[in-house]
Amino acid sequence: MKVLLIGSGGREHALAWKLAQSPLMTEFYAAPGNPGIAEHAMLVPVNIEDHEAVAAFCKDKAIDFVVVGPEAPLVAGLADRLRADGLVVFGPSAAAAQLEGSKGFTKDICARYGIPTGAYQRFNNAPKAKAYIRDQGVPIVVKADGLAAGKGVTVAMTLDEALAAVDDCFEGAFGAAGAEVVVEAYLDGEEASFFCLCDGKNALPLATAQDHKRVGEGDTGVNTGGMGAYSPAPVMTAEMVERTMKEIIEPTMRGMAESGHPFSGVFFAGLMITSRGPELIEYNVRFGDPECQVMMMRLKSDLLPLLLATANGTLDQMSAEWSDDPALTVVMASKGYPAAYEKNTPILSLPEAGEGEKVFHAGTGLKDGALVATGGRVLNVTASGGTVAEAKDRAYALLDRVKWDNGFSRRDIGWRAIERETGSDKV
Repeated sequence: MKVLLIGSGGREHALAWKLAQSPLMTEFYAAPGNPGIAEHAMLVPVNIEDHEAVAAFCKDKAIDFVVVGPEAPLVAGLADRLRADGLVVFGPSAAAAQLEGSKGFTKDICARYGIPTGAYQRFNNAPKAKAYIRDQGVPIVVKADGLAAGKGVTVAMTLDEALAAVDDCFEGAFGAAGAEVVVEAYLDGEEASFFCLCDGKNALPLATAQDHKRVGEGDTGVNTGGMGAYSPAPVMTAEMVERTMKEIIEPTMRGMAESGHPFSGVFFAGLMITSRGPELIEYNVRFGDPECQVMMMRLKSDLLPLLLATANGTLDQMSAEWSDDPALTVVMASKGYPAAYEKNTPILSLPEAGEGEKVFHAGTGLKDGALVATGGRVLNVTASGGTVAEAKDRAYALLDRVKWDNGFSRRDIGWRAIERETGSDKV
């Protein structure tokens, strides 16, 4: 098969690394890719925001299958444009991608189909949002409705913090994403990430993971796009997975089809496991970042046929096999992230990874032939092990051999899993 991968981050490097292992692959391209992805695919300088240019490239190279990695092209309708040319595409339509593109849309689907989630209200102006917050009290959660690269959510523990979050949204801190605001109830529990392929009618559960969103150790400080992750998430027992499928995934799949927007792609359900069971925090319509990195490390099956079956509507004929060994990834970020940071700082050298280890490129580029850090989250240092503690030790030993002066990382990724006794019913 001739395959085109869309995207340039750590998630896409992990997908490229896994897809390239498929015996079905004959030609592999990535647009725009990054220096890490270049180890596995031919990079093509196509502007992925120019849907006509992507379509023209696919026609020129007789591409058989397109895998769209990031959310922005999906929300913008890239999958629709390519399908109009008869291409097979992994990723939802723009209408179905509203599950990530609009927090309010997702909340409305939850309300209509009885999917457990926090109580909420939608607002298009600051005074009404603030009045609702004062009435509800804190803690409370304020979200920019649209895509804000993981930064449009404030879990406010004080009234001042909540009111300031509303001002941030309506005063343009998140651009057009903050034109509408969702204010929702604070859910108390343990977060988990759940992934499930869906072809519109059939769903295939994948793996669970736990992300570390906050920038500081002990899960403190501001939210980021993710500072590390591990898989599986011990809190997601077999019973909890079964409940998630029955109470959250299946009603969503049914609801999207009934709404005229059948969902084809990957459901990434951000969950809070509360005293009542699993509750939906939000949906994403692509693989998690950095959760994808640990999932690909654990996946034993060929990824390409799984994604192809999702796109072709034959997911009921597929199964996925996973390694029992946990995997853990640590994000190396540019100093200053998630606020302002210096770009194009030199990465002098990366360590050679052994078996069950990989350094994924998330925000790198080449400047005068030398590797530089171009993003906030730059490297995902990943390892597997017999236990989460062993995977953590291996990942940090690898990380400590990275030569990059402007990088920083949390040193406590996986702390929850390491502190608890893990059962044998993990997924």
